[in-house]
Amino acid sequence: MSELIAISALVGDRSYRIKIRPEDEEVVRKTLKTINDKILEFKTQFAGKDMQDYISMVLLWYATEQHAGTAAGIEKENLAERLNSIEKLLDTHLPG
Repeated sequence: MSELIAISALVGDRSYRIKIRPEDEEVVRKTLKTINDKILEFKTQFAGKDMQDYISMVLLWYATEQHAGTAAGIEKENLAERLNSIEKLLDTHLPG
């Protein structure tokens, strides 16, 4: 198991020291960038809110994106299974 490294994670207007695996650093930094970009986007769309509101909006957006991605993956898997079934039926019923 690899050693953990400490990084500074900026979310909104707060900085957090977190420990992560070195191989996860790129993905964590990209995720932090996405989160902070979305916070800025929501700040321009919904003026007058506080940082907690923006972070909550981003959390809801991010969770929804993850759920939609999982649902799309399951649907894609089901489609592949059905296409394989159709292909097998065609193979058995068409002269080769």
